[in-house]
Amino acid sequence: MQSAISKFDPEGVPVPYLMSGGTDNKALSDLGIIGYGFSPVKLPPELDFFALFHGVDERIPIDGLKFGVKVLNEFLQNS
Repeated sequence: MQSAISKFDPEGVPVPYLMSGGTDNKALSDLGIIGYGFSPVKLPPELDFFALFHGVDERIPIDGLKFGVKVLNEFLQNS
């Protein structure tokens, strides 16, 4: 994960987070399969994402989404 992030943001650091909802990993865990969530997105420092989170105006910048697509593609192609 780190190498995929670093390719597009040399100063990027993966950090753990907790999801407030459920994911498919709960079902995988019941089967003994370890799963990890990985949601790479690059947000500008001035964006108050938590104020938008699950709100009527929830969004991320298109550039942040494009960054995530590139990182995920790199991760999947080279892991």
